[in-house]
Amino acid sequence: QVQLVESGGGLVQPGGSLRLSCTASGLTFSNYDLNWYRQAPGKERELVATIFSNGRSDVYADSVKGRFSLSRDNAKDTVYLQMNSLKSEDTAVYYCRAVASGRSFWGQGTQVTVSS
Repeated sequence: QVQLVESGGGLVQPGGSLRLSCTASGLTFSNYDLNWYRQAPGKERELVATIFSNGRSDVYADSVKGRFSLSRDNAKDTVYLQMNSLKSEDTAVYYCRAVASGRSFWGQGTQVTVSS
């Protein structure tokens, strides 16, 4: 059974940082591309960033470029999303997704709230 478990969310003040983690089990982690998505209240889920199986990463959301970065540790079956200079508009539920060979798995999400 494949599971993706996100952690690291919480309440942070504007300008602060958080590091989200997503740990996988039940799959060959190194073969998978890993996506981070987020969904704010009343908005559609958006793709934030991807780190590919070859280690290359792309940040897609213009609003987070220069502030968010990804890394992965295949030995720990974990992908990280480092979020710096957080803004109130970053408030959302953040989800990770693993994709490979036409298969896709989602985590349950972790809440990030940026507020003073």
